Amino acid sequence: MKKQVFALALLAAAATATVAQADTLEKIKNSGEVTLGVRESSGLGYTLGNGVYVGFHTEMAENIIKDLEKDLGKPLKIKYQPITSQNRIPLMTNGTIDFECGSTTNNRARQKEVDFAHTTYVEEVRMATKKDSGIQSVADLNNKTIAVTTGTTSVQTLRKHRRAEGVSFKEVMGKDHADSFLLLETGRADVFVMDGSILAANISKSRTPDNYRIVGEVLSVEPIACMLRKDDDAFKAAINKSIERQMKDGTLEKLWDKWFLQPTPPANTVVNLPLSESTKKAWANPNSKPMEDYQVE
Repeated sequence: MKKQVFALALLAAAATATVAQADTLEKIKNSGEVTLGVRESSGLGYTLGNGVYVGFHTEMAENIIKDLEKDLGKPLKIKYQPITSQNRIPLMTNGTIDFECGSTTNNRARQKEVDFAHTTYVEEVRMATKKDSGIQSVADLNNKTIAVTTGTTSVQTLRKHRRAEGVSFKEVMGKDHADSFLLLETGRADVFVMDGSILAANISKSRTPDNYRIVGEVLSVEPIACMLRKDDDAFKAAINKSIERQMKDGTLEKLWDKWFLQPTPPANTVVNLPLSESTKKAWANPNSKPMEDYQVE
């Protein structure tokens, strides 16, 4: 009996904690501190070391916090908490981080555990190839060799594309994205299929960036958004208010230019990733649609 009472007490305490965690805006106001989940090696956010975090989504999140300061009428200290693909959702649901703006895809499975703000970046899976390859589209891949990274779904995405019907190609596997790009660079593959931002980053870091280009149809799209706890309506509204402001007044476009079209630290390379039509549409019509609601032509 005592064990049952103790178990019920624990459940009640957990429920109370969950409710308390969901009132993030009040928590931030009382503590004067925001714990921001940040990525250490993402195309949208990364570290320069020594606790310094930068990037398109990182700076956008800092702008959100500046707007929260205005809304709450007090300065806020930012505590940067590095996260990974594996621990980001657990750290969100257990209250370790207040929100994160990294490279998290909004999909229906994740919506069962967490919530998402407006989409601020739409990732597009594309193909990178050498300029003189003659490859322009999926239809040109017949009898070609495709480089893919182990553990990713790029080839499955390519094979499912309607324009790949009747096209026969072989694949070679890279152990990571850099290795996959090396397969293209050394001529062991004709194209490298991956997220557009990853392709652009690898091209920018190569010895001869001008020798490569990103081509072909968009194979799939994934909406990327800031993640927060479920049922935290006031906090979500405050974050979305700031994002809408940054969309409308040109702040996001300036950040895009800064982080994707200008030299960036630490090597001062240019990623050279143009603003996609999919991302432009997301900015023009703020929404939090999951990946499953996107259609690829």
